[in-house]
Amino acid sequence: MPEAPLRETKYGLVADVDGWFVVNAREARWRDSGSFGLYCDFEGKRPFRQLGFNISVLEPGQSLGFYHREAAQEGFLVLAGTCVLIVQDEERQLRAWDFVHCPPETEHMIVGAGDGPSIVVAVGARGLRRKGLVYVPSEVAAKYGVSVEKETTKPAEAYADVPRSRRVAYGGWLPD
Repeated sequence: MPEAPLRETKYGLVADVDGWFVVNAREARWRDSGSFGLYCDFEGKRPFRQLGFNISVLEPGQSLGFYHREAAQEGFLVLAGTCVLIVQDEERQLRAWDFVHCPPETEHMIVGAGDGPSIVVAVGARGLRRKGLVYVPSEVAAKYGVSVEKETTKPAEAYADVPRSRRVAYGGWLPD
């Protein structure tokens, strides 16, 4: 497998072709998704085929998305700060170095908490995701503003009232 060249964009480096590569998160392209925080997915024009990997920076009240379940497993590692995990309609406090494993069909969402930003790594299998993705109404998730009103399998419906994320250059969010 050859090394994938990195392409310089006005927002940071990306790899657009298959191949191995090394890129520092501070030099990679990021997205600002408003109420869903800032994140770096390390992907170029084509998404990774087997495994998604994001670093998210969440201010208190920001989440990784809407409460949902899916056919693929996901894992989350809190690197800094504090968060609230909503899982199977229960709340659980998370702090730095807490790891969350969500087997397939586990309803979940993570929300930034505390008095400063949190940093969360999210990893998820690809392929099965679109087939089994379900956004689920939840009273607990609604307390944090991360519940849909009506169950849907369509991301476009779940996020219909949410402004689109925009590409941004890294802005100094990660600790040394």
